[in-house]
Amino acid sequence: MTLADFYNRLNVDKSLAKITGYNPYYQTINSGLTGRMLVNGREMIDLASNNYLGLASDSRVIQAAIEGIHTYGVSLCGTPIATGYIDLYQRLEERLSRFVGLEDTVIFPSCYQANNGLFACVAGPQDLIVVDRLVHSSLIQGIKSSGSKIRPYLHNNFEHLEGILQKSRDFRQVFVVTESVFSTEGSIAPFKEILQLCDKYGALPIIDDSHGIGVLGNSGRGILEEQMIEGYRGIYTASLGKGLANAGGMISGDKKLIDYLKYYCSHLVYSTALTPAVLAGINAVLDIIYSEFGDIKRRLVAHQRQIYEALLEGGFNVVSGEAPINSIQTGSRETTFILAKKLYEEGILSTSFIEPAVPSNQGRVRLIASAGLSQETIDEAIRIIQKIGFL
Repeated sequence: MTLADFYNRLNVDKSLAKITGYNPYYQTINSGLTGRMLVNGREMIDLASNNYLGLASDSRVIQAAIEGIHTYGVSLCGTPIATGYIDLYQRLEERLSRFVGLEDTVIFPSCYQANNGLFACVAGPQDLIVVDRLVHSSLIQGIKSSGSKIRPYLHNNFEHLEGILQKSRDFRQVFVVTESVFSTEGSIAPFKEILQLCDKYGALPIIDDSHGIGVLGNSGRGILEEQMIEGYRGIYTASLGKGLANAGGMISGDKKLIDYLKYYCSHLVYSTALTPAVLAGINAVLDIIYSEFGDIKRRLVAHQRQIYEALLEGGFNVVSGEAPINSIQTGSRETTFILAKKLYEEGILSTSFIEPAVPSNQGRVRLIASAGLSQETIDEAIRIIQKIGFL
């Protein structure tokens, strides 16, 4: 094979963007997440980002990040196992453990790396991983890397899950993997019932709370608080770049598990640690959640409901979910891009999902109305949605 042959295999199919006249991916953002963001130099309403609590551009978080840089510099230029494990890193791990109510925590550069690195460390060919068929790609890729047997179960269907567990007693260890909030649907896992099945059949649960931490529960502590789960002995992962408004990922659980990951998880050991600015920013967000979560959550829920009702009035096929996410069922790839284009042209930035992110012909356009948006902005978004619906 020649070099030309190699590069010819790397073509990206951009025909869908040509057909619809719109590519929703890799848009150029010219501002921060202030509600009215600049996209390709144009002011847009942000209904696309995962900035649930509206804290990504909060002045207190920015100031904390600046102070982190003044104290530690821009980077420690090392992995956590080497020069990257500053005292701020350690204190934040301890604080996150208390926040989610688990024994210990380790912070990763991203939750994608956390989910990718976890399974190769804890599972192998002698094990079985039973996984909700709609979990995030980071979990799927991590599961595949373990070499374990894999059996998917129907989305949020614990009857189907139990049927699989009943027939899976001959493995060294069975793991059950799910998410708290499924971000393309807005659905929430019946995790308490799943835990009961895990207890019954000796399976070890793994929950990704990326869209739940900072959002679910009476005080924003995530799925375990939301479903009043105490004494959780499974494995917990979450993103620090959504509700917590920064970047990075975390794995929490028993101290013995976390100690093992700190030395044997290559995705942690060989990756430069999160920067001091990000660590300090997460710490500031936790301060705000502790003091203001009730008011923030009320705004988030109210905004979600107003957008949901506008979508229904506009004739859109909206998935009914409990999370503060509005997911429009669009079907084909073409209709998904066309709706995202209409929203964009009218001044709303949304998020488009087509295969392989969702099953074929089950496209979604997702809208997340942050608690940081003003009522004026929400009202304008409602007018735009109703206008598009009547077209």
